[in-house]
Amino acid sequence: MPNESPEVSPTLPPWGRPERNRLLLWAAIGIVFPGLCIFAFHLVFKPPDGTFSVRTELPVKAIMALFVVLATWIVSRMEKRALDEYGLPLSQMFGKRFWEGCIWGFAMLSAIVLLLCWSGHFQIDSVALTGDALFRYALGWAAVFLAVSISEELAFRGYWLFTFARRLRFWPAALFTSAIFGVAHLGNPGENFLGILQVVVTGLLFCLMIRRTGTLWFALGYHAAWDWAETFFYGTPDSGLIGVGHFLNTSYHGPTWLTGGSAGPEGSMFTFLVLCLCAFLIHLRFPNAIYPDRPA
Repeated sequence: MPNESPEVSPTLPPWGRPERNRLLLWAAIGIVFPGLCIFAFHLVFKPPDGTFSVRTELPVKAIMALFVVLATWIVSRMEKRALDEYGLPLSQMFGKRFWEGCIWGFAMLSAIVLLLCWSGHFQIDSVALTGDALFRYALGWAAVFLAVSISEELAFRGYWLFTFARRLRFWPAALFTSAIFGVAHLGNPGENFLGILQVVVTGLLFCLMIRRTGTLWFALGYHAAWDWAETFFYGTPDSGLIGVGHFLNTSYHGPTWLTGGSAGPEGSMFTFLVLCLCAFLIHLRFPNAIYPDRPA
């Protein structure tokens, strides 16, 4: 069994105003201000409604990632902590844990697609891109989903997970931040109940990755590769939207609870089987807890 025993930690003083103020400051810099920037961007450039493309998504996701990183850096200076303590050691930036996570993320999304093919509810129809266009869109969507993974992992499993784990211990904090992660996806146009539930479960899986590896880098790679495989490689719906410029043309048919419907493969019941399998394999691959149960 993994080493998940509670760690001895001194009693923390009551949650004070400075801590609350830092959380609010992080939210203002990491969420509110970029939200206003994105709103202004949409007013000026007026992207077409329902368009899901590298051109429309990359500026928005890059802004979000930039401000989430900035917010995390500012509070780290205020608390006089290294980014390592929030699970983001710069010495491991895009190192082996990140690339291993990429392999896992692509493999797990592919496992869902294979199960849907095996059940007769999904098929690959043709290749949509070749040559230079294939290369350009592959890199473009990789940049988009790297920005998505940075903004979402640092937002829900960076400073906030660290702060709430100090008060609640790791797994209660993980459950709380994963629930908020699910709520944040409610506005996606094509989401359904199973899709949102999967988001919460995936959030807990990301927390398991962080607990066992000690950093966010594995989860960052997994998150980016999962989204890249779903939108670009397999060309499936992602919360009701089909990405412009995808590698494969695919189709699906059958009940929504099985195929995922407008939520894409991630809304399928098969996803929960694959996520459980992934959690078990993570347990085998990283048997010991490294991220502290209650950070000092």
